[in-house]
Amino acid sequence: MSARSQPDVICFSHLRFSFVFQRPQQLLTRCARRRRVFFFEEPVFDGGPPRLEETATQHGGLCVATPHLPSGTEPSRASAMERELLDGMMKRHAMSDCVLWYYTPMALSFSRHLVPAATVYDCMDELSAFSGAPPALKVREAELLRRADLVFAGGASLYEAKRALHPSVHAFPSSVDVAHFARARAASRVEPADQAEIPRPRLGFFGVLDERMDLDLLAAVAALRPAWQIVLVGPVVKIDRATLPRAPNIHVLGQRRYEELPAYLGGWDVALLPFARNEATRFISPTKTPEYLAGGRPVVSTSIRDVVRPYGELGLVRIADAPGDFVAAVEAALAEERGARLARADDFLGQGSWDATWARMDRLLEGALEARGRAATTR
Repeated sequence: MSARSQPDVICFSHLRFSFVFQRPQQLLTRCARRRRVFFFEEPVFDGGPPRLEETATQHGGLCVATPHLPSGTEPSRASAMERELLDGMMKRHAMSDCVLWYYTPMALSFSRHLVPAATVYDCMDELSAFSGAPPALKVREAELLRRADLVFAGGASLYEAKRALHPSVHAFPSSVDVAHFARARAASRVEPADQAEIPRPRLGFFGVLDERMDLDLLAAVAALRPAWQIVLVGPVVKIDRATLPRAPNIHVLGQRRYEELPAYLGGWDVALLPFARNEATRFISPTKTPEYLAGGRPVVSTSIRDVVRPYGELGLVRIADAPGDFVAAVEAALAEERGARLARADDFLGQGSWDATWARMDRLLEGALEARGRAATTR
């Protein structure tokens, strides 16, 4: 297809575009190189009449669309308002042919009336297992699976859970922008000011601090090794900030831009994946695993299934759960030979860039569009 004939893409996301730069942002910014992409966010309830804020980005044809609704609006009325705002956006931008790309099945409440060129469900997490998940989520997901032309699963565990539910499910585990995170290896990098004064050794984590974190494990490691400094970079979401462990050697720095992460990563001696083992982490495939490896850091993780396989089995990540075992794994990581580790990591990372992942997804999408087109001509 020519660039002019490419259908627009409307992405319905439960994550805001300005939030942590992860799978939706990585994929949709690449999609926007050839298509117009409208990143339709969940509503902001802030008073005033319903309106849609449209914000152009620096990423090709990607526009962020944020509904603003009156405070206190009931869910059914909110869905009706979102439908009106969505229809108005499509009319303003002369969208006659579009792909619907879902991260949240809940968006069906205001988009199920549309007749798209194709429907994609990129299932990056088992959202129904998260704290505060809407009761209707599983029912909506079942509906979305019936409507979808393609289902992408964000990890091996999710793929195994979804593959029997749809005839076209494809596994696309976490990928990585190697060049971006490889900046952490540069001797010339500038240490961020809020990290520069923290003593070493430093153990670091970047990402969302939420119910998936094993806070007791972090507290225990900090107590067992008070000379180690634990650096946490990321927003605190859905948990009380007061529940985060407090100790002189735990440093909670807050959210930082995607562009800044390599500089923080480069100043760590070991990168951590201190996830709890609960329903919220049962199907996760942490994007930060390959990002840490691209940055040249040794990695220690709890036994998250999609980290154990393949990273743990290949010797790229050390796996431990109990505090004493976790401390021992960090000590081994601090003592290991850097050159051999980097060679193993680079060999593995060469197989999984976001560019390659998007190229494969795009081919599948083109195939779905062509199949829909053939079906339409035979009716």
